[in-house]
Amino acid sequence: MAEIIQRDGTWTFDGDALRLVPGRDRNVGVLRKSLGELAVPLGALAGISFEHGKKSGRLRLRLRDGADPLLHATGGRLTDASDPYQLTVDSDRYGVAEYFVDEIRNALLLDEVPATAVDRYLLPGPAVPLSVSAGDGTASFDGEQVRLEWNWKTEEAKSAAGARALALADIQAVEWQPSVGLENGHLRFTVRGAPTKAPPKYDPNSVELWGFKKDPLMALVAAAVQARLPHPAAPVSAPAKQLTPTEVDHDALLRRLRELGDLRSAGVLTEEEFTLAKRAILRGM
Repeated sequence: MAEIIQRDGTWTFDGDALRLVPGRDRNVGVLRKSLGELAVPLGALAGISFEHGKKSGRLRLRLRDGADPLLHATGGRLTDASDPYQLTVDSDRYGVAEYFVDEIRNALLLDEVPATAVDRYLLPGPAVPLSVSAGDGTASFDGEQVRLEWNWKTEEAKSAAGARALALADIQAVEWQPSVGLENGHLRFTVRGAPTKAPPKYDPNSVELWGFKKDPLMALVAAAVQARLPHPAAPVSAPAKQLTPTEVDHDALLRRLRELGDLRSAGVLTEEEFTLAKRAILRGM
């Protein structure tokens, strides 16, 4: 077993999975603290690296594309403080970090884990139920339904219709976008049969985010929903071939011919009766 303990968190590897526990340091982001302990199976990893710095270094895990619903929902837009797959390492623990990297890399080689993308989620996503208040509303998800409720800062055109309840079966996609500079962020749900190009400020299926401390927590809602949607790379099953009425009738007539042949062989039908019945069936074909 390999383990590295830092103020930023503790990473432990037992040969099959990595256990990532966020630290209590003030630099640990609110998203990492709320997400809590993560168990990452070895098969979900594409690699690991360690970056040296003058005062501190950084361990980074690279997951296989499509393995984690959180990374899919956030699209690489998490900050370093919010990213659960990074760990700040003090300079006096560089040797431990390098040993940790070697252990992971050796395990990946021994298990022949490919670095290719996957077509199903290998991590479960955030636990539900959960509820987050940020920006102009509150987003709650219980595993089957998303509920959006508005506050006094919500644009009246959006809040006038009241709270929104979105069934998971009606949600086609979810997107989390942090605020950057003067651009506000959002948590947006694309609902089947209700496409919209309205800005999040006016979209009743979006929560607008303004760059405050709790904004990253909306990514947890996005990830929890994403984990329960069909994986974007999942193979599409070919629909079963539907027989046309002609094909169905044709098969039924062939079966009837075989039955008549058996009846003739058994002596139930005479040759003349068999011939007449056969002619009737062939006319139907």
